Amino acid sequence: MKKLRGLTVLVSVVVIALLTVPTAAHADRNPAAHAARQKVARITNLADIGPLRTDLWVYSPSNHKKMKVNVLTPANSTGPRSVVYMLDGADAGADVSDWITKGRAGRFFANKNVTVVLPAGGKGTFYTNWRSRDPNLGKPQWETFLTEELPPLIDKEFNGTGRNAIVGLSMGGQAALALAARFPKLYTGVASLSGCPEVYEPANQAYVHTTVANAGGNAINMWGPPRSPAWKAHDPGTRLDKLRGKNIYLSSGSGLAGPLDLMRKVDPEEGTRQSVTASASALELGAWRCSINFALELRKARIPFTDGLRLVGTHYWGYWEQDLPRMWPTIAQGL
Repeated sequence: MKKLRGLTVLVSVVVIALLTVPTAAHADRNPAAHAARQKVARITNLADIGPLRTDLWVYSPSNHKKMKVNVLTPANSTGPRSVVYMLDGADAGADVSDWITKGRAGRFFANKNVTVVLPAGGKGTFYTNWRSRDPNLGKPQWETFLTEELPPLIDKEFNGTGRNAIVGLSMGGQAALALAARFPKLYTGVASLSGCPEVYEPANQAYVHTTVANAGGNAINMWGPPRSPAWKAHDPGTRLDKLRGKNIYLSSGSGLAGPLDLMRKVDPEEGTRQSVTASASALELGAWRCSINFALELRKARIPFTDGLRLVGTHYWGYWEQDLPRMWPTIAQGL
């Protein structure tokens, strides 16, 4: 695929573009054509960052702007590949996915015959369609972007097979399960790492409100007032049958600190090691409770899943990096 982006092709494309693209004055005389173009999702820029990573800028009609997407491809692979979408947590990087900068996803997937798609810039949004404009977070339409606009572009540009899986951590873990339940035909597998899947109950709604507030937003602008239909509609626990037949991986630590926490490098600006570990323990304990409850719901509904729940572990990238090889055999089955 990347051989097609060689110098000869590049020169040809540039020449054709210069000969065929209308001038600005001409474009101004075709408002209808310009308006139609603004309704079509398209890759506007593409940059090869390294031999296994490509960055895309995708114009999203639903978001009315360009969205940054990082894409990982394996070494020495030219045939069709299935796609794994990976969602960040609440502190998602604005330009590069945390899965790349903190989770070492590039190293893990280098020898896996899949294309890995990592959207950037989802901080505090739950990767969903917001109902109202938020003063700080705007009115993101992540669901439409991830399920309607982006997949066809990825499949065309990277020779996709049409088979997809979705993985997320923390906030992204909830979103991954919600998207899999809302769009069951799109994904064969789903993994939630340290997520809180069910959001309709009051205690879990409080977690969502806090997560969004930490990013400067208001969750009421996302799904409306507490107990409104949109909260229920994005709770995978209310759509369990839609997950039946999927390859599901569910993991979380108990919040108990382990060896990885003792070896963790702590930035002095974050606080002391004790305070950082205490915060990570509290966050993971909440994810543990949510994940245990969701696991019980799956078992009651007789929906098989892979249990990756751990007795040790805090809300920390060291554990999520270890989850990758444990999660992979489960979601790889449908790819």
